Amino acid sequence: MTLEEVRGQDTVPESTDRMQGAGKALHELLLSAQRQGCLTAGVYESAKVLNVDPDNVTFCVLAADEEDEGDIALQIHFTLIQAFCCENDIDIVRVGDVQRLAAIVGAGEEAGAPGDLHCILISNPNEDAWKDPALEKLSLFCEESRSVNDWVPSITLPE
Repeated sequence: MTLEEVRGQDTVPESTDRMQGAGKALHELLLSAQRQGCLTAGVYESAKVLNVDPDNVTFCVLAADEEDEGDIALQIHFTLIQAFCCENDIDIVRVGDVQRLAAIVGAGEEAGAPGDLHCILISNPNEDAWKDPALEKLSLFCEESRSVNDWVPSITLPE
């Protein structure tokens, strides 16, 4: 049996319900984190936060449109951020629609420069663990994805 055949027999089916649930949970989490002021947007801003206080980061979103896939510098940043998040047990997902992400979090408000939403971190607002149902759903989604060797699952945001 080849690796492709094994991957085709995933024990956790990639159902549309599961993906839509994760997309809706991410949407809720982004809005909640923004309201609480614990959202960091931008590749460089996120790298600074990860370097200074990685223990307070609870979730990472990497976003890239199709035209960004050819940006070698951005892909290198993504690789480094993914490695750092995996090393520090930070759940991480990919989103393929930067424009939809901008509509949710408001590109001009939180990002250092308009459109710099390629990396978004969600941090704990204080010392106590942040209990958000959407964060718990996404953590479970990431855990299930890792169980089938999908270390950085892709999520589609709802319209």
